[in-house]
Amino acid sequence: MKSYPSIFNDVIGPVMRGPSSSHCAAALRIGRFCRDLMDGDIQEVYIEFDPKGSLATTHSGQGSDMGLFGGLLGWEADDERLKDYRTHIQEARISIKIDIHDIGATHPNTYKITLKNEKETHQVIALSTGGGMIEIIEIDESPVSMLGDFYITLLYVKSSATETVNSIKKLNLGETAHHKAKHEFISVQSIQAEQQPLQDEIHSLENVQSIRHIYPILPITSRKNLEVPFITVAEMLEYNATRHLDLCQLAITYESIRGDISEQEVVDRMESIVDIMQASIEKGLKGTHYKDRILGSQSLLFKKKMQQNKLIPGDVLNTAVLFTSAMMEVKSSMGVIVAAPTAGSCGALPGTLIGTAKVLDMPKESIVRAMLAAGLIGVFITEHATFSAEVGGCMGECGSASGMAAAGVVVLQDGTLYQAMAAASMALQSSLGLICDTIADRVEAPCLNRNVMAASTAISSANMALSDYDQVIPLDEVIETMKRVGDAIPHTLRCTGLGGLAITKTAKKIEANLANNQEKGKVISFKNC
Repeated sequence: MKSYPSIFNDVIGPVMRGPSSSHCAAALRIGRFCRDLMDGDIQEVYIEFDPKGSLATTHSGQGSDMGLFGGLLGWEADDERLKDYRTHIQEARISIKIDIHDIGATHPNTYKITLKNEKETHQVIALSTGGGMIEIIEIDESPVSMLGDFYITLLYVKSSATETVNSIKKLNLGETAHHKAKHEFISVQSIQAEQQPLQDEIHSLENVQSIRHIYPILPITSRKNLEVPFITVAEMLEYNATRHLDLCQLAITYESIRGDISEQEVVDRMESIVDIMQASIEKGLKGTHYKDRILGSQSLLFKKKMQQNKLIPGDVLNTAVLFTSAMMEVKSSMGVIVAAPTAGSCGALPGTLIGTAKVLDMPKESIVRAMLAAGLIGVFITEHATFSAEVGGCMGECGSASGMAAAGVVVLQDGTLYQAMAAASMALQSSLGLICDTIADRVEAPCLNRNVMAASTAISSANMALSDYDQVIPLDEVIETMKRVGDAIPHTLRCTGLGGLAITKTAKKIEANLANNQEKGKVISFKNC
């Protein structure tokens, strides 16, 4: 079944805590799926990572363990308890073992998870695909494709399930698939949480041994025969040829049709997200504290110099740098942030748009409009390239954020649709090949610098576009190029900690010091490999 990106599923969100959306939020969503599969009764968990993937070297430092264990406990991605996940998983008496060995994974963010209790054992293979998004690709050795955007009912049956499948189809409950492997089961995808026929009639079917209800983990659900008005820039321009909508209204139209929600709900959802972003920036500007990190509150130093007029003049740029830094520091101190488009690049987009709007004394309504416009640029990127640094390097994270922010700034200045596309194109062109080489797996350095660079590039690209600079290469082609360049980046430079700045002498010293600090704090280790 074909699905399409949603601004609120794939681009602006989730609301979360932790250093990395592809590690923390995605892992938590995978854990939630596993919890539902076990009906909440989990006693043992065996986790396998492939040594050629990203998770083998980053699962602890970048928060995969935290997110996965929080999901197994049934928490949300912004739960206050996440920072103490080790204590809570121990109190829940869930035994965890992690092994790193060849599992034949073809995706760098592959989780192979075996779950047990006294009555049953199940196995899940899942992918973190970037920005907190996931795909379940296997259940109990049967291939599936589940993205967390449906209510799923799994019916485990005794033998040949043909008659049971036919009976379920007659109930017209949703999409039905039959899987046969170690366990034989039927999956039913529907858009309703509770359907009376599902509860009453399926329980009466003779071959059904057990039933599992798996709830959606994404805010915008999908449906049968899902369609969108456009999925490339070229298609959008063709769609708009007689409508003459601006980029914000096109974003609202897209998301309304994609999510089957009203246009007002689209605006209201984005307004709530902007509120969270503004609150996070305000918190960061007051200073943040967290033991297990590299940098202190750099934004306080920048703010002080701004107040003393010690910096190169440029109110918009300097405010964007300040706000971007503040947001990144909230993330690194386990505060609540919005992954936009990822947690590792959460500073650039809100820092640029909210900072620009503040200096120009623009209302929140303008920020919401700009953020929606930026979200649509993100839809094109995630559909045809990636937000995942594990797949495409930091080009997919900070590069994407820069392109989205550039279009948003043009919208703030009431630029044209074509100027917004040009701004996004130029910003993305400036980010091609950007590697991901986080120091000590803390998603702080050089991540803070690169978020600031993304904000600076966004503002410059927006001004060039507003001046009618020639983008030369259309946005669609730049996004296609992102995909090709990302595929060509060596895996050592794609969020594995095996190359770039991550393996310098100083970086290794920082890594060792952080590890020593953890030992002194008597941090419980679940790693056994």
